[in-house]
Amino acid sequence: MNRLAIAGAVLVALLFVAASSFFTVHQTQQVLITQFGQPIRVIDKPGLHVKVPLIQSVITFDRRLLDFESGGEEVILGDQRRLIVDSFTRYSITNPLLFFQTVGAAEQGIRGRLNSIVTSSLRRVLASETLIAVLSAERGRIMGEIRNQVNEEGQRFGIEIVDVRIRRADLPEENTQAILSRMQSERERIAREARAEGFEVAARIRAQAERDRTVLLAEAEANAAILRGTGEQEAIRVFAEAFQKDPEFFQFWRTMQAYREVFSTGESRMVLTPESDFFRYFRDMPTQPAGAVSPARPVQPAAPAAVPAPAPAPAETLVR
Repeated sequence: MNRLAIAGAVLVALLFVAASSFFTVHQTQQVLITQFGQPIRVIDKPGLHVKVPLIQSVITFDRRLLDFESGGEEVILGDQRRLIVDSFTRYSITNPLLFFQTVGAAEQGIRGRLNSIVTSSLRRVLASETLIAVLSAERGRIMGEIRNQVNEEGQRFGIEIVDVRIRRADLPEENTQAILSRMQSERERIAREARAEGFEVAARIRAQAERDRTVLLAEAEANAAILRGTGEQEAIRVFAEAFQKDPEFFQFWRTMQAYREVFSTGESRMVLTPESDFFRYFRDMPTQPAGAVSPARPVQPAAPAAVPAPAPAPAETLVR
């Protein structure tokens, strides 16, 4: 019985030693072996490995990309504008031994140091950049400079900085309204300039149209005057030819036209002497030619509409 107990105890001890001696390294891990707290070797190959039980310890580190997010930091840009920047950093542990010697066994120890390194690099680089550059396509170049500076500092802790990015860049609340007011004023100034240019173009177009209208009207009036002059000249020529053919008939025809113009309305009033030449065709009728049929009633000279008392002054004609 005692032998069986001793054999069982030995077996258990052997199993415990075997379990303490063998360990597995996964593909996403890298291992640092320490003996009494002092680092001995680094294992970065996955598989089954052996260590001295109870004396040596295994410290595992993640070999994948790790993320670190820093809080909002207020930085002053090169154009003296303030900006609140949130950033994130991606890094990996490349030297577990140096990482253990500088930071310790816990990965949380690097986060505080990364925060100060990233913040100082952001302040140094952004201090020479303008807000337009940070918000434009030049941000890639700026972040490359920040990543290089952070990587130089991180190599002292056995890590490699893969990327540093600005996640959010906002203006401080006290500066937002002032900047928005300046942007609004700038847009209003541009709008005023555009309206002024539009008014200038419109005035130029209206002036050109008015000038063209004046020229067209002047040319039309000139052509109309020429046509009227030509027509009047032709009419005078026709009248002259007609007058030369039969002056007596022409004089009679013009007198009849005058009668029609004077007596057409029925409201004309004439003051003249009985011997006025205007009614000569009412006093002296032309002699009828032989064989002409006498009218039923002889035509009497039309009496004037109103004949006042004879005036001592010479005869004058008044038409209203």
